[in-house]
Amino acid sequence: MRRLTVVQLLPALEAGGVERSTLEIAAALVGAGHRAIVASAGGRMLPQLDAIGAEHVRLAIGRKSPWVLRHLPAVRRLCAQADIVHARSRLPAWLAWWALRTLPAARRRHFITTAHGLNSVSRYSAIMTRGERVICVSNTVRDYLLQHYPQTDPARLRVIPRGIDPHAFAPAPLPDTAARARVAHHYPRLAGNGPLLLLPGRGTRLKGHADAIALLAQLRASGLDARLWMPGAQQSGREAYLRELEQLAQTAGVTAALAITAPTDAMREAYAACDLVLQLSRKPEALGRTVLEALAVGRPVVGWAHGGVGELLHELFPQGAVPAFEMSEMTRRAGMLLAQPPTLPVTMPYTLDAMQEATLALYQEITNV
Repeated sequence: MRRLTVVQLLPALEAGGVERSTLEIAAALVGAGHRAIVASAGGRMLPQLDAIGAEHVRLAIGRKSPWVLRHLPAVRRLCAQADIVHARSRLPAWLAWWALRTLPAARRRHFITTAHGLNSVSRYSAIMTRGERVICVSNTVRDYLLQHYPQTDPARLRVIPRGIDPHAFAPAPLPDTAARARVAHHYPRLAGNGPLLLLPGRGTRLKGHADAIALLAQLRASGLDARLWMPGAQQSGREAYLRELEQLAQTAGVTAALAITAPTDAMREAYAACDLVLQLSRKPEALGRTVLEALAVGRPVVGWAHGGVGELLHELFPQGAVPAFEMSEMTRRAGMLLAQPPTLPVTMPYTLDAMQEATLALYQEITNV
């Protein structure tokens, strides 16, 4: 394989699945002897990118303003030196597409996009279907693009699911009393002998925190001394939402059994400490990485069976797939899984190595066309 230069473009490197995937592919490129360049506005994950050995070009290409066009010449210079231009977000994709069109035909590089989410259907979002290859992070995303952009050639769509590092999410005993004790030391409301539920997710209604509080109340009403931890729901700028959740908990009478906290970097410890993981997104998600992480650690997952979460649950752990928003069935299923811990998948097909290898193989394929 000849040495490639791959430029990945995204708005910033703060946090999230898009950012994590960008770093994972940059690491795979550098590890294989290629040149990895990332263009973004920077952010808290930038030191990780530097440690990988990738290059970073600071460009504020995610701000939806006419002023973003001032970066077009810089994007054009980046595109001119790349073998592959890989856009991971809509506005950076538009800038890259325009930049490539202004280059002489002989110097135009290969253009790839990754559809990380189920974006609103519009001409603006359609740019994500214009790559010579369009990476879809799940079959859910592929079906969504073909449904809403029927002019898209299915042959250009490639499903490469996001993967997890099995070493970072190694199996833990169930129960893991030591992990539970450490978590309870930080958050005393989570102490006790009853089951611990976990709902990771940022502070937005889309993550289904209200459903989780309702589930907690119903489980406790049935006689279970259940507790609930929601790491990530406490978020700067979302104080009004936090007060809303606290009011819901008070009304439901579960305040003393609930910990609403900032995000944790120790996610394996969080999974290990709990007995059941919840995935209650009110809006269908493209994938649902927490499903993979939790199952890898050895924790059952119960979630609304729509979007990528439903796809993963039906494939890997059908006992946890609950018809969307059927709260009585959610309570029944959660109680059943807590009463009798189920048999979980022995192997995890969605690994980081598999995702990296498939992406680099796609890069090689397109440069050999």
